[in-house]
Amino acid sequence: MDSTGKDVKSWVDASRYDLETARALLESRRYLYVLFMCQQSLEKLLKAHLTRRTAAFPPRIHSLARLAELAGLELSQDDKALLERLSLYYLQSRYPPEILVLAKQITRSAAMTCMAQTEALWKWLRRQLIRNK
Repeated sequence: MDSTGKDVKSWVDASRYDLETARALLESRRYLYVLFMCQQSLEKLLKAHLTRRTAAFPPRIHSLARLAELAGLELSQDDKALLERLSLYYLQSRYPPEILVLAKQITRSAAMTCMAQTEALWKWLRRQLIRNK
C-alpha cells in the first residue's frame, strides 16, 4: 500500500471509530455528543475522499458541505442538508455556554434519526471510496 493508501485507510479507520462512538453515546443518552460524533465521523470520511483525490493532506476545515464539494461528490439534497445540519454541531458544541441549551433541545428521537441518516450516508461514502481506488 502506498502512502496515499495508508493515509486514506487512517482517515477511514478514525471515521469508523467515531461512528462507533456515536452509537455508544446514543446508548448512554448523550444526544448532543451523538450529533458531534456523527459530524466527526463524516468529516473524517470526507477527508479520506479528499486524500484519495488529491494525494495530499486535506484542508483543516470542518464544513462538511465544503469538504464534499472539494472531494467532487454529488450528493442528494437530503444528504447536503444533513451535512449542513451536522456542521452546526461541530461549531456550536465546542463552546460551554451553549452546550446545556443545545443538549436540552436534542431528543432521543432526533438523535436516532440523525444516527440513522449518518450511517446511511457513511455507507454510501465508503462504497464510493472503494469504487474509486
